[in-house]
Amino acid sequence: MRYFLEISYDGTAYHGWQVQNNASTVQQTLNEALSTILRCEISTIGSGRTDAGVHALNQVVHFDLSDEVNTDELCHKLNRLLPRDIAALELRVVTDEASARFAAISRSYLYRIHQHKNPFLELRSYHHYRSLDIDLMNASCEVIKNWTDFESLSKVQTDVNHFNCQIFDARWERYNDEIHFHVSANRFLRGMIRAMVGTMLLVGEGNINLDTFEEILASRDRTKAGRSVPAHGLYLKDIIYPEDIYI
Repeated sequence: MRYFLEISYDGTAYHGWQVQNNASTVQQTLNEALSTILRCEISTIGSGRTDAGVHALNQVVHFDLSDEVNTDELCHKLNRLLPRDIAALELRVVTDEASARFAAISRSYLYRIHQHKNPFLELRSYHHYRSLDIDLMNASCEVIKNWTDFESLSKVQTDVNHFNCQIFDARWERYNDEIHFHVSANRFLRGMIRAMVGTMLLVGEGNINLDTFEEILASRDRTKAGRSVPAHGLYLKDIIYPEDIYI
């Protein structure tokens, strides 16, 4: 039987999601906990990779078992065994063909910025002290919602067949002393969101205008775009799947 497990984690202490040699990762920690509880080797497949320091409000993984388990009981046992910075949220049975990675129809991310020094946010939000024009940054969101090729915002030498992404939603919002960027799409390229935020900050600071922003996207040249903002402000927020995969 195949199961989808929803988890959340603080990525501060980990070298990203994916298993690596000689490095602590979220996937390895989860695999070990599941294997201990179920007394067999479990290898999870995630909806996608998060880089070192990136957090997840809702990451989805799948794994297979030969026997049916009590989903609530397994979640409870996982939460007792997992470290404090990883939480099991929900476990559901899905069809045998359902893939946490390939069945997703939408992925959403959040990027958090705070503008006044706050020691409680230093590892969970990016401290950006310069003044920002949110209206201009939201105007740049309208540009990317009508764009498809994001090679300019992708890490170079990445192993993909194309750089096309369909942006479903993109917006900046003020939230108390913070500024939040929400973005959802059918897929994202490696490093895309952090480069996107870094380039939009140039717009918000008045360093480039919207015409230049669009020229950067059209150039398909990563060196033309802004720098990547720090990983610790980024959160994988939500993943949407077709309802018919759940049993």
